[in-house]
Amino acid sequence: MEDILTSTKHRLKVIFWYVGQLLVWFPIILLSPVIFVFFYPDEWYYITSFLVPSVVSFILGILLKKVSRLKETHVVGYQEGAVIVVTTWVVAVILSAIPFVVAGFLDFHQAVFEATSGWTTTGLTMFPDVESLPHIFLAWRSIMQFIGGAGFAVIMLATLIGPLGASLYGSEGRVDNILPNVTQSTKVIMVIYVTYAAAGMLALHLAGMPWFDAFNHSLTALATGGFSVRNTSIGYYNSVPIEVITIVLMILGGTGFGIHYTLWKGNLKAFLKNGEPWLMGSTVVITSLFLLPQAKKVFQEKALRYVVFQVVSAITGTGFSNADLSPWVGLFPIGVFLLTVIMMLGGMMDSTAGGLKQFRVFVMLKMIYQSIRGFIGPRRRVEKIIVWKGESRRTIDNGIIKDMFVFFGIYALTYLIGALILMSYGYSPLVSMFEFSSAMNGVGLSVGLTGPDLPRGVLWTMTVGMFLGRLEFLVVFYAIARIIRDVKILFEESGGENS
Repeated sequence: MEDILTSTKHRLKVIFWYVGQLLVWFPIILLSPVIFVFFYPDEWYYITSFLVPSVVSFILGILLKKVSRLKETHVVGYQEGAVIVVTTWVVAVILSAIPFVVAGFLDFHQAVFEATSGWTTTGLTMFPDVESLPHIFLAWRSIMQFIGGAGFAVIMLATLIGPLGASLYGSEGRVDNILPNVTQSTKVIMVIYVTYAAAGMLALHLAGMPWFDAFNHSLTALATGGFSVRNTSIGYYNSVPIEVITIVLMILGGTGFGIHYTLWKGNLKAFLKNGEPWLMGSTVVITSLFLLPQAKKVFQEKALRYVVFQVVSAITGTGFSNADLSPWVGLFPIGVFLLTVIMMLGGMMDSTAGGLKQFRVFVMLKMIYQSIRGFIGPRRRVEKIIVWKGESRRTIDNGIIKDMFVFFGIYALTYLIGALILMSYGYSPLVSMFEFSSAMNGVGLSVGLTGPDLPRGVLWTMTVGMFLGRLEFLVVFYAIARIIRDVKILFEESGGENS
C-alpha cells in the first residue's frame, strides 16, 4: 500500500507540474488576438477581456508548479498523459470562454460551448450574427481552431518539454509519429500547417476575399474548423474560385500529416499505396454523383457546386457551407441523411478532421474483403492484413483490431445516447441525428438547430459530444478512471491517518 501511495503522489506531482507549465505559457495564445488592435484601434477596450484569463492562467500555472515541488521534467507515461491532456483541454476551454463572458457577448454556458467548438474544430456557434462581432473576437475564434486542429496539448508540451512527453502524442488521438521523436514530428507538423495556411490566405485574397476574411478562412478551413467571419459562411462570397480554393484547403486539412510528409519528401510510390486518400476521394465522388440527380431538381444549375462543397465539408469535418442548409430537411432529406453518414466516416487519421477516420474504415473494409475471399477461396487460410500508413507498411494485429472495435462500440453508444437526448427535447430524429453527428464528429454543419436559444440540456449534451469526439472517447474515460482511483487512494490514506 505504501508503494501505491508513493506512486500516486508522484503521479499527481507530475500532472500538476506539466499542467502548470502549460498554463504559464498559455497567456501567449490568449493574448495573440490583441495584435489585431493595431489594425482596428477602436477595439482597444476589449483587451481587458483577454488580460483577465491570461493573468488567471499564469497565476494558476505558477501555483500548480509550486504545489508539485518538482525541479525538473519527468518522463510522462500514458496514464499521466491522458490526465494531463484531458485536464489541459478542460482548463483551456474554460479560460478561452472567459473573454466572451467578460465582454458581455455570451453567458458562461454559451461561452463554454463556443470555446469547445473552437478548440475541437467543430465550428457550431452561439452567434447568429458573427458579422457584428469585433475583429479581435473573430480572430480569437479562428486562432482557437487553428491551434486546436494541430493538437493544442501536443504542440505546447512538445515545444516546452521535448521528447519526454511522447505519450501525450497518443493521448490526443494521434498514432503517426512522422519522425523519431515527438518534438521533431511536432516541428514538421507546424511547418506543413503554417505553410499551407499562408498559401491559402494568399490564394483566397487573390480570388477576391479581403485580407482579414482570407486570414480567418484559411486558418479555419485548414483546421477543418468551419468558423466563419460571415453569417452565410463561404456562400456570402458567391464565388466559384473561392469555393474551389476552400475545397482544396479542406481536403488538405482532412489529410493525415504522415501522408503530407510523404508527399513533401516526393515519395509518390508510398503515397499511392496508402488506402486512406483513395477511400476518401472515392467516397466524395460516389456520394456526390448519387446526390446530384435529386439535387438538380431542387437547386437547378447550382446543384453541382452545392453538393460537392457540402460533401467535402462534411467528410473533412469542416462545416463550411455555400448554401443555407435549413431548407434541406424538407426539400432534400436524402442529402441531409447522407451528409450525416459521411460526417461519421470523417477524414484521415492524424489529420485535423474528426469522425471514425478513414484509416479505421479502410482496415474494416479490408478485413471484410479478406474474410469473404478466404471463405470462397479454394482453401481457407489466415491472411495478414497489411496496410500502408504514410511511408510505413503496417501489419494489423489482433490488438489493433480489438482497439478498433472498442472504439466503434463506444462511438456508436455515445452517438445513440446523444441523438436520443436531442429527440427527448422534441426535435425530429433526422435533425437530432444530423446535429449531434455534426457536434460529435467535429463538423459544424447545422440545419438551424444550434443557436443561443438552445435548451441548456441540449447545449451541454453537444458540448460533451464535441469534447469526447475530439479526444476520441477512451482517453477521456481513462483519465476520469485514473483521477477517481487516485482520489480514492488519497482519501483512504487520509481516513487511515484520522483513525
